[in-house]
Amino acid sequence: MYRCLSCVVMLIAALASPSCPAARAEQGPPGLVSVLVLKEHGVGSPSLAQPYLDRFVASAARKNQWPSARGQYVTNRRAAEAFLDSQQPHYAILSLGAFLALEEKYHYEVIGQVAVTLAGGRRYFLISKGGADDLDACRGKTLASDHVDDARFIEKVVFGGKLLLTDFQVIQTQRPLQTITKVLGGEAACALIDDAQLAELPHLEGAQDLHEVWKSPELPPMPVVAFPSASKAERQRFQESLPALCRNDGEAACAEVGIVDLKTAAKADYRAVMDAYAK
Repeated sequence: MYRCLSCVVMLIAALASPSCPAARAEQGPPGLVSVLVLKEHGVGSPSLAQPYLDRFVASAARKNQWPSARGQYVTNRRAAEAFLDSQQPHYAILSLGAFLALEEKYHYEVIGQVAVTLAGGRRYFLISKGGADDLDACRGKTLASDHVDDARFIEKVVFGGKLLLTDFQVIQTQRPLQTITKVLGGEAACALIDDAQLAELPHLEGAQDLHEVWKSPELPPMPVVAFPSASKAERQRFQESLPALCRNDGEAACAEVGIVDLKTAAKADYRAVMDAYAK
């Protein structure tokens, strides 16, 4: 599954390092700018992104006159918090659910957003192999998903408070493909998937029998945030530089990893989902 998802991994890791937090616990040189990228439910090996990482980080450092820079790519919140607590990075790119969950603890400021092809997480869907073309096909029945590890995010933001996971018999899966094969094989009546998984359905044998019974509103892209460790002047300069990071010498790297939009943003751009999450 995910013919181009390695591109997504490369994109998300474009500001990141392929090594793990435990191996990178040592403090860097003075003036080091560290960037964390947390893409939950990410797939593939971050090491595939190393050439793209080198070019992208070097470009960002040149344009912002950073003495040195490095990043860390992780796929779960435990690893993210370990890096945050030990390294005090200046910036991070976060999955939306993690952004909402960690905001109160780390007090970061939204400075931008990154839209990525096939990264997923912008819209969610309930799909079924048969039955009704509405929620009656799924309500009270088995529901497979690899997205249910954060019930608060799913119920309050994705479902908008109109559905609960307890409305279904949830089967938690570990991989995107496993979620869909549970429905194709009859082990689950329905599946909760995101837009990246939906885009791959035409390439899966038997998926023509699946149909959409519900979809969420479109959610905002992954936010770029700044931590208190970044000075006001540095933060402002980096924020202003975001749209330019994919121009000139950065254009090829962004195209290769699937960045479709990199721009400045503010907390107001995330206010609706933050309010929904806080209810």
